[in-house]
Amino acid sequence: MGVYELYVEGRSHLSAGEYLAAIPPLEQARDLSPESGSIREALAIAYLRARRYRDALPEAEAAVECSPNDHYAYFLHGRALQGLGDLTAARGQFRLATWLRPGDEAYQSALESVDSHA
Repeated sequence: MGVYELYVEGRSHLSAGEYLAAIPPLEQARDLSPESGSIREALAIAYLRARRYRDALPEAEAAVECSPNDHYAYFLHGRALQGLGDLTAARGQFRLATWLRPGDEAYQSALESVDSHA
């Protein structure tokens, strides 16, 4: 199976709420195409939804590196950091996401959630 087919399979599982089933094809796609921000982002989402924050962190970091103007990548990075308990670093990522996409309610809510725990 090629990278695209693996990615589509993983995204299909994500769309169906099957986060654990999404991980293997997305990991395979990442291994075949580690420079793909879309694959790294999708894998970060799967890990986050499975509450595998340690695994999500490097994927979210890679998504940010691949696409430094992608507000959602910063949001995912913040979620991974938040899940690991690093609220200060999470706050910075949520601020960047909010700065890149002002007015997004999910980003603002995430920022407020870490600010309320400060």
